[in-house]
Order: sequence, then structure tokens, then C-alpha cells
Amino acid sequence: MSRKNQIYWYCQIFGWSFYITLNSIFFGLSSQSDYKEYLIYFLMLPTGIAISHFYRLLVIRLQVLSYKIPTQLAWIIFSSFVKGFLFFGMIMFLSSLFGLPLSEMSFVSVTESVINFAVIFSLWNVIYFGFEYFQNYKRSEINSLRYLAASRESELKSLKAQLNPHFIFNCMNSIRALIDEDPGKAKEAVTRLSNILRTTLLLDKSKEIVLSAEIELVKDYLNLEKIRYEERLNYDFQIQADTLNCLLPPFIIQTQVENAIKHGISKFPGIGTIIIACFIENNELILQVSNTGKLSSQTPLTGVGFKNSAQRLELLYGNNAKINIEELNDLVIIKINIPLKT
Repeated sequence: MSRKNQIYWYCQIFGWSFYITLNSIFFGLSSQSDYKEYLIYFLMLPTGIAISHFYRLLVIRLQVLSYKIPTQLAWIIFSSFVKGFLFFGMIMFLSSLFGLPLSEMSFVSVTESVINFAVIFSLWNVIYFGFEYFQNYKRSEINSLRYLAASRESELKSLKAQLNPHFIFNCMNSIRALIDEDPGKAKEAVTRLSNILRTTLLLDKSKEIVLSAEIELVKDYLNLEKIRYEERLNYDFQIQADTLNCLLPPFIIQTQVENAIKHGISKFPGIGTIIIACFIENNELILQVSNTGKLSSQTPLTGVGFKNSAQRLELLYGNNAKINIEELNDLVIIKINIPLKT
């Protein structure tokens, strides 16, 4: 028996037992009763359970819960009176069966009894329909959350799939530039690219990774680009020790470093510098990538890397994460705030 059915039968037995016991106590206090009358009260327990249970089967069979609300309300009112009349009829039948004298039944007294019983069955309806609505609401919420989670998971995978071709394309361009210029360095670059790709295959399986793993990837990438740009590229890591075990989305720093080289260092005629800083502030992990250069006032920042990072942060953290870009003292600074997690 399912847990839902167990709850239903517990409520049926307890509810009707409570109602019958309460009525028999008041009846015994208000009049002189013999054992036959108490026996009838005892038999009202299975009678009430049987009527309400067959009614439940009818509700399920006719799919009443799928009706519109006004139709359901009309159904509840009508069915409560029908069940009240049946219950009253069964009491009269049991009374005559046990030879109890029936008082003179007037239309008013019969109507009053039927209404009283109808109120009890109405209460039964309210509890049953309320429970079913609550269960359906919970089920609907769970299904909605599952669908949302699946959608976000799919979107995250799609965004991460965009990063890899973009990243590989940039690396291959760097290697291509070295082939004619310095074949030895090109060979070294291919080896470094192989190491980077091996690392990315491992990191790509997770939604979040520790900062130390991301920094190792960024170092490999910068060493690869250093072969190409030589003295034109300098870099510096300013990583607080207590941030190394913090969690962050994979490639979130590496993507900004790529942008810094593509849009900053490659277009800067002199020696360029990239600074990667990570620290904790106001219970947030702050990731900051700065590079020598200037923001273009004519071309808005719509590159794959920046837009991709913004979308991934929103999917993973909602409004609790943000990414900003600004120019300060001949430096383009990308700052990422994410919730602190270790």
C-alpha cells in the first residue's frame, strides 16, 4: 500500500471514529439509551466509511478533480446532500432492523437530519479535495523545478561547448603564427596545447571547480601565448592563499585572459601586462583580470567570451553574481563577483 493510501485510510478510520464517538457520548448524556441504540451508533462507523470510500472511487473514475472549479463546487454541494440522505436512510434502516421505535418523521426533521449529515460529508470533501490539490500543486512544482533544472543544465552545456572551439581557435592561431617564424617554439606550443586540452577535458565535466585548478589552466595558456608574444607579454598572479579552495565556474578566468590578449595585448604596440587577482570581500569571491589597453568607444563588447561568462554566471548564481568591465589608468579591468563557496 502506498503512503498516500495509508494516510487516506488512517484519516477515514480516525475521522469517522471521532465523529461517531462524539455523537454517542452526547446522545448517551441527553437520553436514556439501550444497547441497541449504541449498536446502531457503532454500525454508523463502517457505514460512513463505506459511503465516503465509494464516493472517492466515483470521484477518481469520473476525474472530478479535472473539472473547472465552479463545476467542482456544484459537485461537492450536490454529492454532500446525496451522501447525507443515504446516511440518514441507512440509520433508519438499521433502526427498523433492530426493532427500535421510530419517532414521527416530519419533512422538517428529515431535512434537518439530512442537512446535518451533508455538512459532515462537506467537511470530508473539503479535506479530501484540499489534500489532492496540495499534492497536485507539490507535484507540479517539482516537475517545474525539474524542467527548469534540465533546461539550465542543457543551456550550460551549450555555453561550455561554445567556449572550447573558441579557445582552440585562438590557440591554433597562435601556433600558426609561430610555424614559419620559429618551428622549435611552434613544436613547444603544440605540446603545451596538448596539456591544456587534456586539462580542459577533465574540467569540462564539472559545473564548478576549485580556483587552484583554474589558475593552473590559465598559467598553461599564458605560457603558450608567451611563446608567441615573447617580451610583449608580461603577466602577474595576485592570488590570496585562502581563495585557492574556493569554487567557481570552469574557464571563467581563462576566458577573460583570452579576451585580454585578443582585444588588448595583441593590439597594444608596446609591452603589455595582464594581472590576475583573486581575493575575498564581503563574503564574495572576487576575480579580477586587468590588461594594458583601452576600451573601444565605437565597438561594444559583444565577444563570445564576455557574453558567455555573463550568461553562465546568471544561470549558475542568478542575481548573486555579476561581471563588470571598466577602464582605469590605461588598464581594462574585468571584475567578477560570485558567492563564496569552498
